[in-house]
Amino acid sequence: MFTPKVEKLLNEQIAAEFYSANLYLSMSAWLDDHDYRGYAQWFYVQYKEETDHALIIYNYLRNAGGVVRLSAIEAPPVEFGGVRDILAQSLEHEQLVTSLIYQINSQALADKDFKTVQFLEWFIKEQVEEEDNSSTNLGRFDNFGSDARGLLSLDQELGTRVYTQTPQLALYEGSV
Repeated sequence: MFTPKVEKLLNEQIAAEFYSANLYLSMSAWLDDHDYRGYAQWFYVQYKEETDHALIIYNYLRNAGGVVRLSAIEAPPVEFGGVRDILAQSLEHEQLVTSLIYQINSQALADKDFKTVQFLEWFIKEQVEEEDNSSTNLGRFDNFGSDARGLLSLDQELGTRVYTQTPQLALYEGSV
């Protein structure tokens, strides 16, 4: 059983993760439209990972006795100021998501909901990785993106990213 506050925050996080997925899919589309196919691929994989994150929370909430209350997802922007703008927005967005995860964790600790605290450990570690990836992508663009060959090399490198289902998803999948 969840306290109403923790259950509400988990439901809000499902929506936040789906928003993240839509944001990254929108970024991928913009990048593809502007012939940055490698960056588009990288953000497309990010979209799929964010969808996994939403489903992990969805399944956890269901399996642990909570009630899922899906809400409307705000539309993400569709226009961006360029590759650097997308990379900067991505980092800023991941920092926001980290703060949301911390908020849930703080409430779970206050409510002595130790199963949720334990559940969130993976998300906290994941956010370290997400922020690091976003920061690295922005830093590398700032270092090499002003050179056409450097930008081409970055684009090609990011295009090698492939989607692998988040292993954590399998832990919480139950029968629907």
